[in-house]
Amino acid sequence: MSTTWITICDTCKRDGWDAGGAGQTDGEVLAALVERAAEGRGVRTRRVSCLMGCSHGCNVAIQAAGKLAYTLGKFAPEPGDAQAIVDYAALHAESDCGQVPYRQWPQGVKGHFITRHPPLPDDG
Repeated sequence: MSTTWITICDTCKRDGWDAGGAGQTDGEVLAALVERAAEGRGVRTRRVSCLMGCSHGCNVAIQAAGKLAYTLGKFAPEPGDAQAIVDYAALHAESDCGQVPYRQWPQGVKGHFITRHPPLPDDG
């Protein structure tokens, strides 16, 4: 089974972010929270600088080889949002195709889906 990855944009800045008063971007704060929440959950995390969804910050992508992939956004850099992201990614990891039935979605991800991408075709 392929590994489900949570890719977190660490350059995201939500509306109202103040560069003068913040030591970290909103994305960096969310990334740290997601990384902590993902420990021991069977999913992996990575940070990238810019998922190009600036109008939807904070953004993450949920991906695994051979499965549907999703971009989610409009998260707050808060523990509850981080936990919902990880909970959804764990369900994605358990799914054969990456599709999680809506009734199983954590409440905290509902309304946050931006895009869905089909898996890449096999080269063979």
